[in-house]
Amino acid sequence: MMGGMAREETRTSMSTPIRRTPPGGPHGGPAAGDGPHPSPRAWTARLLMAGIVLAALNLRPAITSLGALLEEVRDGLGMSAGLAGLLTSVPPLCFAVFGITAPRLARRFGPAAVVCAGMAAIAAGLAIRPYAGGTAGFVAASALALMGIAVSNVLMPVIVKRHFPDRVGSMTGLYSMALALGTSTAAAVTVPMTDALGGSWRTGLAVWAGLAAAALLPWLPFVRQRREPGTRAGGAGAGAGAGAENPARTAPGETEEPAARPPLPITRSRTAWALAVFFGLQATAAYITMGWMAQIFRDAGVPAATAGLLLAVTMVMGVPLSFVIPRLATRLPRQGPIVVVLGVCGLAGYAGLYLAPAAGAWAWALLLGISNCAFPLALTMVGMRARTGAGVVRLSAFAQSTGYLISIPGPLLVGVLYQHSGGWGLPLALMAALMIPQTVVGVLAGRDRTVEDETAAR
Repeated sequence: MMGGMAREETRTSMSTPIRRTPPGGPHGGPAAGDGPHPSPRAWTARLLMAGIVLAALNLRPAITSLGALLEEVRDGLGMSAGLAGLLTSVPPLCFAVFGITAPRLARRFGPAAVVCAGMAAIAAGLAIRPYAGGTAGFVAASALALMGIAVSNVLMPVIVKRHFPDRVGSMTGLYSMALALGTSTAAAVTVPMTDALGGSWRTGLAVWAGLAAAALLPWLPFVRQRREPGTRAGGAGAGAGAGAENPARTAPGETEEPAARPPLPITRSRTAWALAVFFGLQATAAYITMGWMAQIFRDAGVPAATAGLLLAVTMVMGVPLSFVIPRLATRLPRQGPIVVVLGVCGLAGYAGLYLAPAAGAWAWALLLGISNCAFPLALTMVGMRARTGAGVVRLSAFAQSTGYLISIPGPLLVGVLYQHSGGWGLPLALMAALMIPQTVVGVLAGRDRTVEDETAAR
């Protein structure tokens, strides 16, 4: 009865302007969200955005810092070019193996807790690997860091879709821009920072653990906020942000899903397979670039510091484009035209590296930087090709895990071809050849359809 009276009073106050509650709230205090003080929910959203940005900054320095110092690491650990190629294949292998566990971990502990643990694993792995002793210890510690990167890779699109459902394009762009910034910064400053710290490649690699440790902090308040059994919130479990205090409530615009819905048969979707292959081929190009491009320039006579800067230019192209491309992609019914433009830039960049690697170095770095923006496009299409939170979870895990499996042989094969041919002609021919199927499957993945509709129709 009291509840009915309260509801009636509320309706009366809403319909009668003279009785409207003043801005200061019913007790005269500042209302949540009024004036310069954001509401708790606004602070939660801002903290979550800060966590997403800091996490994204840490998803590539483990790889590009190694690429900038690969020659020094090879000499220090006594590696051949073939073994170095195997080392550059470790990232996609770890992403495939550990990334597929991310949905199960997220259901159990909550996405935020898993990302927090991922940042801790990155920090520990980066701090340990330069001092682990020998190639085996270096690879094992690298795998620990890459495990943290893998689960965070998969869960970032999930967190964006769940907590920012009406801003998937802009939030994916912000996340991708931060990822590109972290990637390029590590490539650009690792060599000069190593020189400033005494010239030891071990110190130059270890300092990146500090950035990962800093990324832990925004996620700590959300570690205990997870989906409770029996709630209806879709996806892998509620993390922080809107609706986290009451797990049964979804955020504005969030798709609510029945708890008993059977798992989505993602492997029956042709779009899911096209997206997985597209993701795998763009990852192949990206990891070959991150692992070997600085060495290509150094072999062409470019100084080590300049080669690292050229790699940074390639990576930094993703900072503005990773914000623009997802926003553009969400405005187009089909993303095929963007895929084609990126593919043409990649082919031109590889041709330039073969014909005039030193003379046109800056142009080739820019073109390959544009081509590497297939990554934020792939992430955006993951969010667009599924209608529900649960669909995004399964599509993200499938596309990334399968894609990274596809990308494993690429960096290794480049190292083997380089070692046995004594030059970069054959490796560059391989990289250019892979760009053609990447473009084809990207066009197929960019068609206007969802995996739920495809699996329901089959």
